[in-house]
Amino acid sequence: MQELVLIQPGSAARSEWVREAAQADARREFEERLRECGPLAYRVARGVLRNAADAEDVAQEALLRAYRGFDRLRDRSRFRAWLVRIAFRLALDRLRSAKRREQRDTLWSQPAHLPPPATAEDIAVSNQFQGHLERVLDELPEKLRLVLLLSAMEGYTIDEIAEMVGVPTGTVKSRIFIARKKLAEKLRCHANTIKMP
Repeated sequence: MQELVLIQPGSAARSEWVREAAQADARREFEERLRECGPLAYRVARGVLRNAADAEDVAQEALLRAYRGFDRLRDRSRFRAWLVRIAFRLALDRLRSAKRREQRDTLWSQPAHLPPPATAEDIAVSNQFQGHLERVLDELPEKLRLVLLLSAMEGYTIDEIAEMVGVPTGTVKSRIFIARKKLAEKLRCHANTIKMP
């Protein structure tokens, strides 16, 4: 009769199995966190870029970078804040690149012209006002624009923003206050430059 011999897996095979199990656990955890806050990457990118197609591209890139770097994230409970920062920075990079390209392409191609004077009603609904608002938002420093975007456009609370951005709540409050003040000043200056009939 032949003897049955059990072969114990070697340490190399055991460590390979442990590594694969850890990778599978990390993948599952990433997928769970992605379900919770994956759409946030798109909303942040959309808020910065104001273009759905570009925002989708940036969101995909942000999610890919988050997936690749997930193993290096020390505090997994900070995934949402980490993803917001990735998406915001990628969106800013895309915006800057597009602006440089646009400046390069249109520098000499369009003649300078002055817009016709607008009435108060026209200001509120005009593309001119919308363009000015977007320029003013773009002029805000990144840290102010991010908290303003998250609070005013995304509806997050001060505490949620503080956790996402990784700063104290007092800092978030002061950044929102400063961002709103700068925005109001620049919009007020724009409104004063338009002559009323």
